Amino acid sequence: MCVSTLRLTTDQAIVKWLIAQRTLIDGVDQPVFAGVFAIFGHGNVTTLGEALEPVQDQLPTWRGQNEQTMALAAVAYSKAKLRKQIMIASTSVGPGCSNLLTAAAVASVNRIPLLMFSGDYFVHRAVDPVLQQIETFSDPTVSVCDAFKTVVRYWDRISRPEQIIRSLPQALATMMDPGDCGPAFFALPQDVQAEAFNFPVEFFQTRYHYFRRPAPDRRDVEKAVTLLSEAKKPLILSGGGVRYSEANDLVASFAERRGIPIAETAAGKATVLGSHPNNVGTLGTIGSSSANAVAEEADVILAIGTRLQDFSTGSWSVFKNPNARFILVNTNRWDAMKRTDCAVIGDALESLTMIDEEMGTYAAAQSWLGRATDLVNEWNAYLDGWTQRTDLDPPSYGQIIKACNALATADDYVVCAAGGILGELTMAWSALAPNSFDSEWGFSTMGYEVAGAWGASMARVDERARTGGEVLTFMGDGSYLMANSDVFSTVLTGHKAIFIVCDNGGYAVINRLQVNTGGAEFNNLYASSRRVTDTTVDLLQHITSMGAQGERVESLDLLPAAFARARAATASYALVLPVQAYTWLEGGAWWEVGVPEVSERAEVRLARGEHEADKKHQRIV
Repeated sequence: MCVSTLRLTTDQAIVKWLIAQRTLIDGVDQPVFAGVFAIFGHGNVTTLGEALEPVQDQLPTWRGQNEQTMALAAVAYSKAKLRKQIMIASTSVGPGCSNLLTAAAVASVNRIPLLMFSGDYFVHRAVDPVLQQIETFSDPTVSVCDAFKTVVRYWDRISRPEQIIRSLPQALATMMDPGDCGPAFFALPQDVQAEAFNFPVEFFQTRYHYFRRPAPDRRDVEKAVTLLSEAKKPLILSGGGVRYSEANDLVASFAERRGIPIAETAAGKATVLGSHPNNVGTLGTIGSSSANAVAEEADVILAIGTRLQDFSTGSWSVFKNPNARFILVNTNRWDAMKRTDCAVIGDALESLTMIDEEMGTYAAAQSWLGRATDLVNEWNAYLDGWTQRTDLDPPSYGQIIKACNALATADDYVVCAAGGILGELTMAWSALAPNSFDSEWGFSTMGYEVAGAWGASMARVDERARTGGEVLTFMGDGSYLMANSDVFSTVLTGHKAIFIVCDNGGYAVINRLQVNTGGAEFNNLYASSRRVTDTTVDLLQHITSMGAQGERVESLDLLPAAFARARAATASYALVLPVQAYTWLEGGAWWEVGVPEVSERAEVRLARGEHEADKKHQRIV
C-alpha cells in the first residue's frame, strides 16, 4: 500500500497525536488534552521537551515544582472539568518518575483520567545502569516504571516507535471509559524517544472523543423498580458518579417527586444544593447525624455512582435495618456488585431515567420525608449552636467553616483532602452550587489541598473571569507542611487561590484517633513529639515568602474583613487561623480501625470493648 507518512521521532509523534484529539464541551470545540505539567530531566528534556516547545499555543506546558504535586494539580483540573478534559504529567527517570506514584493512586481511586509519560532506561542496555536506574538482578527489563502497574488503569512501555499507533488510542479509550476511567502511564525508554519512524499521516487526523453513556440491562432496571416500589423508607445515596454523569438535576427531581431523602458521600458532596429540601447531609463517619439516622431506618438504599468507601458506610454499620436492601447503580461492574440485592450496571443518568420511567406514581409516605426534615433541623440546630459558642479560643474547625460558608458565594469552589478539616467540611459546609466541592477523600492525600487549588484554579479561569468566583482551599498545618510548593505555582502562573490554613499544632485528627482508641498522645502534635525546641513554623511568613499575600486571623470576628481582602486581592492570598486541637463536630457514625486485643493500657482495653460492641452492627451482606 502507498500511505502518506511523516518522519518524526517517537516523542514528536506523541505530541502531534495529542494535539489532534478533540472533544465538544457544551457545543464548543476543545482539546481533550488541555496541557502538560512537566519537570524536565535527562529522561525527557532532550526529546519530549524538544517536541513540546514549538507547540505551546496548542499544548501549553506548565513547570511543576514537585512531580507528585503537579500531577495532583492535573487530577484536580480534570475533576473541576468533570473529567471532560485531561492533563498530562511528564517526568524524567528515577525519583522524578517514582514521585508520581501517589498522584497515580489518587487518580485511580478517584476514577479520574491522568496521562503520565516518564523516562526509562535504554532499550539497547549498552549503558546500563544509567543514572537513577534501579536494577532488578533477576529481571533486567524491570525499572521503577513497573511500580505503576498496581496504581493505573493502563500501562505500557514503548520499545519501538510504531507501538504508539496502537497504544495511545487504547490509553485514551481507557481514560474516557466511564466504567474503567483512571490514569494511564507510559514508560518511554530514552533511546526510543529519540528514534524516528515514518508515521502514517492518518494517525494524526483530528478525532473527537466523549464519555459514552452505557444503558443498563432492562432486567436489572425492572428488579430495581420492584425493590424501590416496595420501599416504605427509601434513601438515595448520591456519589461522585452523579456529578460526572451530570445527573444532578434528575437525582434532585426524582427525589422531590417521590419523597425520598438524599444523602451524599464525600465525593458526592454538592451533587445537590445543601439547601435542597430532600438533602439530609453527608453520610457516614464524616457525615451528619441526620443522614446517619435516616440510614439507620432506611429499608431500600438507592446508591448511585459511589464506591461505598468505609467512611461513607460507617464501615457498614450505619444501615442498621436488618431488612435493608441495596440497589447499586454504577458504570463500573466491580462497584455495582459490592452488594448482591440489585446491581444496575450503567450510566447514572441513563439508569435513573429508565428507573424513573418505570416507577409510575410511586412516592414514599410524606411522614418519611417529614421525619428526615426533622432530623436535618436538629442537625442544623447543632451546627448553629457551635457557631454561637463563645467559650472557644481559638475557634474550632466547625466555627471557622460555618463562618467561611456564610462569606462564600455560589460561584466559589471548595478544595479539601485530608485531616480533620475535611470531615468538618463534609459535615458543616452547605453547598451553594452544584459541583462546587472537591473533597479528595478517596486516597485522602495530605498535600492535595495546595496543588489541587492550583489545578482547580487553572480549570476555572473562564468561570472566575465571568463570575469572580474564587477557589477556596482548606487545610490544616500538617497538610500544608507536607506539600506546599505550589503556592508559588499559583503565583508564578497567575492562577489565584485563597488558602485557608488552620493551625492546630500538628496532626490533631490522628491524635484524636490515637486517644479515642486508648492510646497515649504520641508523635502527632508537636507538643507530644520528640523535640529539642518549642520552635514552630511561621506559616504566614512561609506562604508569603513564595509570593502570595496573606494575613493572620486571630479571631472569628476579624474573619469577614480578612476574607474580603482575600477576595479583592489579585494574587493568591492566605488566611492563617489558629484552631482547636481537641474540639470536634460529631455525626455519630463508627469507623473500624485496628484496636489491640491485648494491651497494658486500661484505656486500650476499654476501647477494644467498645470496638467489639460497635462491630456487632456491621453488615456482612
